[in-house]
This record gives sequence, C-alpha cells and structure tokens, in this order.
Amino acid sequence: VQLQASGGGLVEAGGSRKLSCAASRMILSTFTSFNSMGWYRQAPGKQRELVARINSDGNTNYADSVKGRFTISKNNSKKTLYLQMNSLKPEDSAIYFCNLDLPQQGNSWGQGTQVTVSS
Repeated sequence: VQLQASGGGLVEAGGSRKLSCAASRMILSTFTSFNSMGWYRQAPGKQRELVARINSDGNTNYADSVKGRFTISKNNSKKTLYLQMNSLKPEDSAIYFCNLDLPQQGNSWGQGTQVTVSS
C-alpha cells in the first residue's frame, strides 16, 4: 500500500494549511473498506501522537490539542485523505504522517510531511 502525503510547509502562527494523503494506486473498493484512517504527528524528541482519525463507522476522533482547529475528511473518488489545519500554533510544528488501517493489508504509513509554524 502506497500513501503519498503532501501539503506541508512553513506557515505563520494563526495561518492555515491543508494536508493530503493520496492512495492513488489503490483500487477504490480497498480504500473504502478501511478500519480507520488518520493523521499522526511527531515533533523532535517526542513520540508519534494521534492528531485525527476517521473510523469505519464514520466517527471521528481528535486530539484535545487540535479540537476545533483541525478537520479530517476524505474523498473516496480521489482516494485521498485530508487534514485541514486552521489557527496553527508553533506547537503544531511536526512531521505529519497519514495512516491507513485496512482489514487485509494491515497498517500502512505515508512518508511524512513537515509542517513548521513560525511565531
């Protein structure tokens, strides 16, 4: 399973950024059969943490630190997962990874995209 993450970059505090994670080589029926898909992040010297996740029942989970600022969504026809990040803070700076958990293929990770928020 190949996941291509993009959209990272340098942004000023208070700004917005939208991350994308494309599973372009995946057939649609596999993409929509997910157990969960989500975004994680890892800052220097810290453990990787869950940022946001969509479960197969449609429910979403967000880290407390991003609730009300970040929104996770997906476009099945494009086989792409998104993370809209608003009101960014310097503490949001990290490498962001997308994750896809499939029933047969298991867990897959994108390559990570760096988000840096300047104060």
